[in-house]
Amino acid sequence: MKNPCRILIVDDEPRLVRFVKAELESMGYQVATARTGDAALRQVEANQPDLVLLDIMLPGIDGFEVCRRLRETSDIPIIMLTAKGGDEDKVKGLDLGADDYLAKPFHTGELYARVRAVLRRAQPPGAKVRQPLACGNLTIDFGKRQVKVSGKEVRLSRTEYRLLYELVTNAGRVLLHEDLLRRVWGRRYENEVSYLWIYIGYLRQKIEDNPRQPKHILTQPGVGYMFCLSTPD
Repeated sequence: MKNPCRILIVDDEPRLVRFVKAELESMGYQVATARTGDAALRQVEANQPDLVLLDIMLPGIDGFEVCRRLRETSDIPIIMLTAKGGDEDKVKGLDLGADDYLAKPFHTGELYARVRAVLRRAQPPGAKVRQPLACGNLTIDFGKRQVKVSGKEVRLSRTEYRLLYELVTNAGRVLLHEDLLRRVWGRRYENEVSYLWIYIGYLRQKIEDNPRQPKHILTQPGVGYMFCLSTPD
């Protein structure tokens, strides 16, 4: 029998932690908790959970800093939790490497759906392209989930890899914003275009020679994105 996924809740509100912990455990997850950013970093290092639910407002170092430090060494999925619902905090969390964002108060159904969606994205997709792909100085080995630029391996987060995978396996076709969001993040995310802007930017920074003049990931304004296999000079 497959071991249940392990989730770490990082929040200093005892009632919320008890509630979320009970809900997630009733869904079959193993749940640990931490009240501070420092404690969260120690727990992640010691226990390697499968997902972190991370509040922004914490004693000591805040959730943004915890997220930044985790991303220096790990691609563990992170969902930011906050009482603020503004786009500025949302974009800041995503810019630091968070996988998703959930504003308090939230319905348990929304929590469950987002946890499932993030954990699903953390699983490598089945390889439709069986042979390694070579395109200019970019090579992708789908069997090994390995991306190289000019022979040097490029580290991608799970979400970045899933997005690149969808683009490459549909090379030459324009994928609509909502289609990419549905394929990579899930149906609940079809209107979250800011997620795409941020992660397309990440990929361009990592695989393009000049991210401002991309040759691989092309924008179709107001429509979507297309991966181009040809790389004209």
